[in-house]
Amino acid sequence: MRFARFVFIAAGIWGIAVLVPLYFLIDVTGRQYEPPSSYPQFFYGFIGAALAWQLVFLLVGSDPVRYRLLMIPAVVEKCGFAIPTALLYGRGRIPATEASAAIPDVILGTLFILAFLRTRRR
Repeated sequence: MRFARFVFIAAGIWGIAVLVPLYFLIDVTGRQYEPPSSYPQFFYGFIGAALAWQLVFLLVGSDPVRYRLLMIPAVVEKCGFAIPTALLYGRGRIPATEASAAIPDVILGTLFILAFLRTRRR
């Protein structure tokens, strides 16, 4: 249970630390790609949805046994970025530098699976 607690709390804190600055980096993001200001509802909507998941991770970390079943959609959340990124890279649609952005999600998704398997059911 300590493993699951550590993994989920660390994931939640790390995710908040990475996502919150995006609210203020809309101009920087628009330098390499089409500016997010041309589709702000998707840009800010993504950040808001991703931040909501960080709160779920913190909730799971607060009591992994009680919230064990939430670990399953947490794995799906991590796969939601990692799998499409791998497919896009495999088809040559994005370079390796962009595909590498999915590495933290692959690692966390794997740790989430391990946490699920190591957490005892009530």
